[in-house]
Amino acid sequence: MKFYDREKELLELHNLWRQTESSSKMAVLTGRRRVGKTLLSLEFSGNSKHIYLFVSKKSEHLLCLEFLDQIKKAFEIPVIGEIRNFRDVFTLLMEISKKERYTLIIDEFQEFFNINPSVYSEMQNIWDLNKNKCRLNLILIGSVYSLMRKIFQNAKEPLFGRADRIFYIRPFSIKTIGDILTDYDLKNVRNIFDLYLFTGGLPKYIEILLENSAFSRKKIIDFFLDANSPFLHEGKNLLIEEFGRDYGIYFSILELISCGKTSRHEIESMLEKDIGGYLEHLENDYSLISRIRPINSKPGARSLKYRITDNFLNFWFRFIYKNRSAVETGNFNYIREIIERDFQTYSGRILESFFHEIFAETGDFNRIGSFWEKGNLNEIDMVALNEKNKTILLAEVKLNKVRLDIKQLEAKAKAILPSYPGYTPELLLLSLDDAEKYLL
Repeated sequence: MKFYDREKELLELHNLWRQTESSSKMAVLTGRRRVGKTLLSLEFSGNSKHIYLFVSKKSEHLLCLEFLDQIKKAFEIPVIGEIRNFRDVFTLLMEISKKERYTLIIDEFQEFFNINPSVYSEMQNIWDLNKNKCRLNLILIGSVYSLMRKIFQNAKEPLFGRADRIFYIRPFSIKTIGDILTDYDLKNVRNIFDLYLFTGGLPKYIEILLENSAFSRKKIIDFFLDANSPFLHEGKNLLIEEFGRDYGIYFSILELISCGKTSRHEIESMLEKDIGGYLEHLENDYSLISRIRPINSKPGARSLKYRITDNFLNFWFRFIYKNRSAVETGNFNYIREIIERDFQTYSGRILESFFHEIFAETGDFNRIGSFWEKGNLNEIDMVALNEKNKTILLAEVKLNKVRLDIKQLEAKAKAILPSYPGYTPELLLLSLDDAEKYLL
């Protein structure tokens, strides 16, 4: 699959590159695995002078030997004596940049926490002493979000405040998913929605599905439920390192949210455990869930739900992890039947998020959310505000257009419109087919 999107990130990376004419610059690329951070860094580097170092799980000495081989090939310089620690490798790379401007990419940068945590303070010292004498364009990539956040955004850490830019790389937008499908002659609303639902716009997952000719709902499910599918254990592979020894409780919380237990009270009732701290970590440290409040609620209001922000993980926890016993025994027909049974309800919730993103991409609204009253009464799937023009859009979203009822929406609107006096309301009924006018 060719390179898509990322125009803004490329523009800012090229701007930093221009600034290295006078001093060294440091950029950080973070975001979950499979989102395309490495590909972005290599696309940016292109044909310009660069060296790519991957921090694999091995001893510091062996890692340095590997790095030195790459440095010798890239710069054709002799290295006298044995270098056993990364401190000396980084010093050498900084010295090279005094004579030659180039880009240094260090991937899986957070792995130094496991190899030798003192690397970060040693790098800080070398960087502070030499950055203004050198012309190094340093790009540091990390996939363990919690650790990368700690390294660069925790005031107690040595590299805090050193990065000139921190990029959080996000999945592809719905528009970009459509652009990809156009290139494959597969663009239609249902294919766009299916890729959004199953991948959440993660470039690697989209690439894998398209390479395997899995672009319809049935083919994607078949690919998921193959005994050799890379997706079967993907959630565990992604998150166990993030969560560490507490992964069991985190997985249980995410499973419950994916199954519709979206309030703290519901989750605590099921787990019989106080989960306030876990929810805070999932939201703020791991960026895996977000809070949802009625769009007109006041700060601190108790009417609160949680949702998983990653569509792939939401599906994985709902249907794969929840049925892990069937996965282990290879009973994929059982899981397929569960998916078919629950898919209408499950995909209806995702369709609401789909339309939220579509309308956000129009740029016509400054706030988009949902509305409900206590006990989930008068629930409205989408409320979009333009506070400058004083307009409010209220929409009911259903997969099946037959189930949409304008009179029901008008009745629900009476519960929220008094909160926005002077606003001009617009009421919409939206099914998947209605997305065509915004996407095609």
